[in-house]
Amino acid sequence: MAEIEFEKVSKSFGEGEPAVDELDLEIKDGEFMVLVGPSGCGKSTALRMVAGLEAITGGEVKIGGRVVNEVPPKDRDIAMVFQNYALYPHMTVYDNMAFALKLAKVDKGEMDRRVKEAASVLGLDEFLERKPKALSGGQRQRVAMGRAIVREPQAFLMDEPLSNLDAKLRVQMRSEIGRIQDDLGVTTIYVTHDQVEAMTMGDRVAVMRKGKLQQVGTPTELFLTPLNLFTAGFIGSPAMNFLTSNLHKDDGSYAIDIGGQSIRIAEDAAREKSELAKYDGKEIIVGIRPQDFQDASLTDKDVTGCSLKSKIDLVEVLGTETLVHFNVDAPMPATEEMRELAAESGQEDAIERQEENSFVAQLDPKTQVKRGDEVDLFVDTSQLHFFDQETSQGIYGDGTR
Repeated sequence: MAEIEFEKVSKSFGEGEPAVDELDLEIKDGEFMVLVGPSGCGKSTALRMVAGLEAITGGEVKIGGRVVNEVPPKDRDIAMVFQNYALYPHMTVYDNMAFALKLAKVDKGEMDRRVKEAASVLGLDEFLERKPKALSGGQRQRVAMGRAIVREPQAFLMDEPLSNLDAKLRVQMRSEIGRIQDDLGVTTIYVTHDQVEAMTMGDRVAVMRKGKLQQVGTPTELFLTPLNLFTAGFIGSPAMNFLTSNLHKDDGSYAIDIGGQSIRIAEDAAREKSELAKYDGKEIIVGIRPQDFQDASLTDKDVTGCSLKSKIDLVEVLGTETLVHFNVDAPMPATEEMRELAAESGQEDAIERQEENSFVAQLDPKTQVKRGDEVDLFVDTSQLHFFDQETSQGIYGDGTR
């Protein structure tokens, strides 16, 4: 096991913006670190530089304190799990898992021990004599992991290993990979574009955009304290709702306007976000997570917050929750980050038109709200998020960053 460090690491492919731009990141010994971001953000390139599959343009990559920029991949003592499994179809499961050990001339008894131990951990004992074509997608992915485990490397590198599996199997394999990594305690870098996967698996998560690191922290830190607009919109499912509004005083308290309705910000929240005082009378970007809405008819009257009158356009009953969609008469921010986030969800036209701003609220399944209803939705204003319109940086208190 070993630490992995990126120190001002960059990678360029010819002219234009670098694929990875001065990445500074430290993965601790035994840590499960997830790199997440949209397609083309540089996460897979960063992983491939650790593996030695991409040359480094600038900076240093260290594994266990050793600079490995010029070290061949076979000498880095890492094991990589790919998206496409890369199994040999003519070999049995046993031989696929043992192949790298045979090349390394590992003693036959030791090789047999490692393969059978890995098979036991992965639940592959009964499949060792089968060939890949006789296995399901999940079983093939386990074999690919077993091939990495038997090498007993310093680190695992996993590049979107679950993307070829169906949704149900992905959920199952997420928990299995997490359990195995926790049992083995091997330093792991895991690349995915799926933020739900990132949040449920990683000890820490590094969010990337256009080759740059946006924020790194625990899943809870990223969810509760996003440092910029991109992280706020990328992390969380359903995604955070955004609008542009004027911050002003209303009877001594800060408030924002949403479609002609004044929404007061909880005083405790305003005190914690002391930098808000600098924006009095100015337009700011406001973020509201779907989880911070409630059906006002089901809400405890003593809870601090405000009600927002809304006409419901769509209701999705999911059993454990109900998602309601409604438009707000407040503009969607037209920043570069918002355009990129909207493109990820196919909603970029909404920013261009600025005719509607569709919100999603995640309500208690007991709600009786129906399409076309005009209802009061309670907003927990202690949980609002605020961002600077010019910089897209989060507005917090001193020292939060």
